[in-house]
Amino acid sequence: MGTQLAGSLVRELESSKEFFDRGTRALAEEDSSFVPEAGMMTAAQQVAHVAHTLDWFVQGMTRPEGFDLDFAAHAVEIAKVTSLKAAREWLDKAHKGVVTKVGRMTDEELNVPLPAGPVMGGAPKLAVVGAISDHTAHHRGALSVYTRLLGKVPPMPYMEM
Repeated sequence: MGTQLAGSLVRELESSKEFFDRGTRALAEEDSSFVPEAGMMTAAQQVAHVAHTLDWFVQGMTRPEGFDLDFAAHAVEIAKVTSLKAAREWLDKAHKGVVTKVGRMTDEELNVPLPAGPVMGGAPKLAVVGAISDHTAHHRGALSVYTRLLGKVPPMPYMEM
């Protein structure tokens, strides 16, 4: 692992992933296509969206032009996902990618400003970790509603009970 700062950011990423996994654990493969209302993402697509966004943040940190704002194209990729198992595998891979990227960065690299633009333009690259945590928590919350609508109880995300 890189610096103490990188280590701290990796621990935040690990906690966010652990909370997401634990909080969505009640959803099973047979729940993959559940959607509360037409036009919304399925349970599998919610997880795929979280995975895609991790990859998107890494790309936004590393591309000179910053974040890819072609959200329609992103939605097409996410819409292809029909399996919670596949979505969770994507999430695991994306999580490893962001942990590896952030974990290897120096303090200097972590403090380099992101490219100008509407998404975190000018913020230090390390701010991406907080954005990932917030975004992941948002979708964990949405999936807890899906879980309840399926007649299940979402587990407490912060500890085993």
